[in-house]
Amino acid sequence: MPGQRGWHKWKWVLLFLAPSALGLLLFVIYPIVSSLWYAFNDWNLLTPPRYIGLANFQELWTDNDFWSAFGYTVTMIGLYLPTVFVLGLSLALFLNQKLRGMLLVRTVSFMPVVASWVVVSIIWKWLFNPAYGLINYGLGLLGITGPAWLFDPTTAMFAIVITSVWKDVGYIGLLFLGGLQGISETYYEAARMDGAGRWRSLRSITIPLLTPTMFFVLITMLINYFQMFEQVWLMPMTNSAADRQLEVIVTEVVKNAFSYGRMGYASAMSWVLFLLIFAITFVQLRMQKRWVYYEGN
Repeated sequence: MPGQRGWHKWKWVLLFLAPSALGLLLFVIYPIVSSLWYAFNDWNLLTPPRYIGLANFQELWTDNDFWSAFGYTVTMIGLYLPTVFVLGLSLALFLNQKLRGMLLVRTVSFMPVVASWVVVSIIWKWLFNPAYGLINYGLGLLGITGPAWLFDPTTAMFAIVITSVWKDVGYIGLLFLGGLQGISETYYEAARMDGAGRWRSLRSITIPLLTPTMFFVLITMLINYFQMFEQVWLMPMTNSAADRQLEVIVTEVVKNAFSYGRMGYASAMSWVLFLLIFAITFVQLRMQKRWVYYEGN
């Protein structure tokens, strides 16, 4: 019968989807829903949760450690985003050239992206070591005394940003490269016929037609960097007092949850971070009409 044949087909579809659906339910949906409940509770992982209403959020509003982590996060984003944006676009313009061996260059430029943050953090922590790291050794050959990179909160911030840019610039470059290769050559041919040079073509054709890709890069990098954790957790070599100056929002969440046993407070902090990211993304989506150009519109 037709109904039985249809059910037989869907039975296999559901069977193959079941493991993924179960994993999504157990490891994504359930933690999200439960964290919202814990945000309104006092829970130390050992005793049953105790409902306290908005107390966690009220405490968060006056928590100097949280706002310090928020400021440090925003500062690092302010250093990271323009740098990776400009370098990624420059890399894409270079990779878009029709030169021999360019496929190999593209592959090499993407290699840092596939490395895990744990591995990258450990390697760069060794490179930035002031005693035996290659970076200060190279500066010494030039007669420059290198800073104690990871022992000072200020220089540690720059070291983390440099590491993040190195890891992500290949990914950003390939995103921009995809955007560049989606621009029709007829635009450039028409510009050359009108006497436009490379700089004029870049300003009048390339940049406007790349704005959808730029918008995507901006949104994804903002979301990713607001959630940075591994590099900030693993790289600094400061003492405990200076560590407080090197906290970002996610490290605050982890410490409150697992070091201080304040899972309810950490859940509230996580939801504030989610709402912050959601608000920034919403504003960007609303503002894209002012500067993002889509062909055909």
